Amino acid sequence: MGQMVSDDKFEEQAARDGGIIKNGREILFQAFNWESNKHNWWRNLEEKVTDLAESGFTSVWLPPPTQSLSREGYLPQNLYCLDSCYGSLHELKSLLHKMSEHNVRAMADVVLNHRIGTTQGSNGMYNRYDGIPISWDEHAVTSCSGGKGNKSTGDNFDGVPNIDHTQPFVRKDIIEWLIWLRKSVGFQDFRFDFTKGYAAKFVKEYIEESKPLFAVGEYWDSCEYSPPDYRLNYNQDSHRQKIINWIDNTGGLCAAFDFTTKGILQEAVKGELWRLRDPEGKPPGVMGWWPSRSVTFIENHDTGSTQGHWPFPSDHIMEGYAYILTHPGIPTVFYDHFYDQGVPLHDEIAKLMQIRKCQDIHSRSSIKILEVRSDLYSAIIDDKLCMKIGDGSWCPSDPEWMLAVSGDRYAVWHK
Repeated sequence: MGQMVSDDKFEEQAARDGGIIKNGREILFQAFNWESNKHNWWRNLEEKVTDLAESGFTSVWLPPPTQSLSREGYLPQNLYCLDSCYGSLHELKSLLHKMSEHNVRAMADVVLNHRIGTTQGSNGMYNRYDGIPISWDEHAVTSCSGGKGNKSTGDNFDGVPNIDHTQPFVRKDIIEWLIWLRKSVGFQDFRFDFTKGYAAKFVKEYIEESKPLFAVGEYWDSCEYSPPDYRLNYNQDSHRQKIINWIDNTGGLCAAFDFTTKGILQEAVKGELWRLRDPEGKPPGVMGWWPSRSVTFIENHDTGSTQGHWPFPSDHIMEGYAYILTHPGIPTVFYDHFYDQGVPLHDEIAKLMQIRKCQDIHSRSSIKILEVRSDLYSAIIDDKLCMKIGDGSWCPSDPEWMLAVSGDRYAVWHK
């Protein structure tokens, strides 16, 4: 599929089948990091629900709630057991109840690519699921990961049994479980983990059948860097096209994390802000091509936290938020930035969120990029908001614009 995607193309179907909420005024909160499992996490979050609601978050992405062989939750086994390292089922239900009272939706992190078995199959691998609900045998596991199922429809997640989504009985059980999470447990939204591992058409089916109010997938591919110094290429069109194609193959029902924007933005803020305008004058990430399906972020539990696989420069965090919280797309705020790095940072982020809401900036807002150079990026969004980031001094020429907020290397104006 080419870049030109009509944003309205899938709206009717999305509204009918669950998936993307129509108004595009979402702001997501990632409510954990890589170390959260070492604390009584559901209780910790329950104390923060009021603040999250008052700040304007619409959906809170929680860590995987199921029993898992890894503390962080990404090696699930018994999908119907919701006692985890983050807390008990009772504590989870209490958190979800409080979120519901405050009109903040709960997003479940669903790990559907792989599942750890309970007993050994014929080849000695733990790829049978005897003695627990959804007691599959080896036919539920792909042949590429040691099972008796079909070949994987995506990339293999090494070292663990990968689920064979081509099997109708597997899809039926997964759909039942997702509906249970929605109707019995109280989750409204889904985040699909490691979606490179299985075909996007299955995500489409899972959304159509379980009807989350909002869904986002993690399609994380490497950006393009050039030797010898492995500097990020200016043009990341093929990178964002892969994400666009994945969204398209879900029928447009699932948004995707905008890894392209993250990759470009974290290089741009180091004095290469010219990167933030593509040759067509648009934002260079997924945001520039399909903004209503672009979930923007500057950090998550993998890229930052204690894993630090692909970190955003820590002294430029507010420039990052000044960009994603004023721009189209669906912005996401990371727990560590909102709660672990002091009250001033929390309040600066909350102020940008407030401005976004007051000016009614949304995922489909129009953007006009005014100026880009190494030390400056400036843009007008919806003709309601004007912003700049970078060391370069700049302000809008029209006296109608009034300063709304300014901070270290960023400023925002409104009329």
